[in-house]
Amino acid sequence: EVQLVESGGDLVQPGGSLRLSCAASGFTFSMYAMSWVRQAPGKGLEWVSAITSIGGSTSYADSVKGRFTISRDNAKNELYLQMNSMKPEDTAVYYCARGWKVRDRGPSWGQGTEVTVSL
Repeated sequence: EVQLVESGGDLVQPGGSLRLSCAASGFTFSMYAMSWVRQAPGKGLEWVSAITSIGGSTSYADSVKGRFTISRDNAKNELYLQMNSMKPEDTAVYYCARGWKVRDRGPSWGQGTEVTVSL
């Protein structure tokens, strides 16, 4: 079965950095675009970033553009999100998802990884 396991979430100070990872299994990872999606406390899902299957093209939500970088290592079946210059509004549970600019939950979503940016 498709499995996506996020990791790397932590408490970080405003202006700090974190690197999230997503380990994928159960499908041919290199054939699919991937996305990062987040959900802030009490809020709905927000698409964050997407990357094409080979990694040649990326896209970002306006709220994170210039601060976050999505990447992937198809040899390791892993997706990454480098988050720099973090802001309190980045506080959320972060999920990876299969597909381009994914905005809705699917059956393969994992538990996510929690990121907290202190005020």
